[in-house]
Amino acid sequence: MDPAANLRDELVDSLVAGGVLADPRWIAAFREVPRDVFLSGFFAPGPGGTWRAVTSDAPEHLSLVYRNQVCVTQLDGSDAAWEQALGSGPVHGVPTSSSSMPTIMAIMLEALDVRRGDTVLEIGTGTGYNAALLCHVLGDAAVTSVDVDPGVLARAVAALETAGYRPHCSASDGELGFPGRAPYSRVLGTCAVSRVPVAWLDQVEPGGVIVTTFNRALGAGLVRLVVRDGVATGRVLLDDGRFMPLRAHNNAWADQALEDAAHAPATTTRTTPLPARTVVDPVSGFEFFAGLALPDVVVAFDPVRLAHPDGSWVRHRGSVVDQGGPRELWTLAEEAYRAWRNLGRPRRQHFTFTATRDEQHFALDGSTRTWPI
Repeated sequence: MDPAANLRDELVDSLVAGGVLADPRWIAAFREVPRDVFLSGFFAPGPGGTWRAVTSDAPEHLSLVYRNQVCVTQLDGSDAAWEQALGSGPVHGVPTSSSSMPTIMAIMLEALDVRRGDTVLEIGTGTGYNAALLCHVLGDAAVTSVDVDPGVLARAVAALETAGYRPHCSASDGELGFPGRAPYSRVLGTCAVSRVPVAWLDQVEPGGVIVTTFNRALGAGLVRLVVRDGVATGRVLLDDGRFMPLRAHNNAWADQALEDAAHAPATTTRTTPLPARTVVDPVSGFEFFAGLALPDVVVAFDPVRLAHPDGSWVRHRGSVVDQGGPRELWTLAEEAYRAWRNLGRPRRQHFTFTATRDEQHFALDGSTRTWPI
């Protein structure tokens, strides 16, 4: 039997056993669509925070492709890092395109709840693998996929054709949707957004569904929204979802702000009873609520640092915090932690989300309080 098929079956079996894949249509798609065709070359973590190139002739290629892990395919928005990695070894860079972790792909595809005759707009073609899965279930004509990077899209189209799929693909800005083939039954955002773009609301048919993730360093969440009369409402799903951001929603200021937070002299220094992990680790239970209390904050580690575009920052060192800027971010986090406990420690699945053309917010079940974004 084909070694790739064996590994593919093992991956699918693990997704089924993990409870993230149940629909027989998606199970068949994951078993039959070859992920390796879409990942002939990608980056794997190297020493010292670097990335090394993995090509199709590498001994570990197939085993890495069929692990339940994200596979990074581009760094810093260009192909320069790939050429450098091939020529001179591991490189540094920030991932800007990838094949997503199969678990989150399965969760999002199941959440779409597609039916015969549905059409889907996928925002973020990436490698084309997810578009192929959609085509396998719905047929090529039902799938539209857009990517802002023409080079990324060209490689995806070539891989899709190799695998036998031909969805409608366009090199265009996903924030604008794709009006030429609207309306759609479903919109699937495979890149994270700071806000649900108005164009998505406009291009979904009545009763249609949007599934996407939010570009939030704290409190990232996967949401499933039903759109009626231009209003999208739904629930934050149980599973944490983190994707590379839509290019237009990228926090370009973040790297410098976090670097400054690593070295800036503190305005205040004090001890804190609140561990850094409680605030920044998605499994802590509080992290989602912390993101509501600290919107737009970005995070770095070793040591843990938070920064906000208004110039506020915090540096967490064991039980000591240094703070600077116009607001004391860690003090706000401590206040939010007390409020969260008083509310009964709600988890992310206890929150809903609403988006209109003018306003978007989270809300807590059984409460009138909302948190705008």
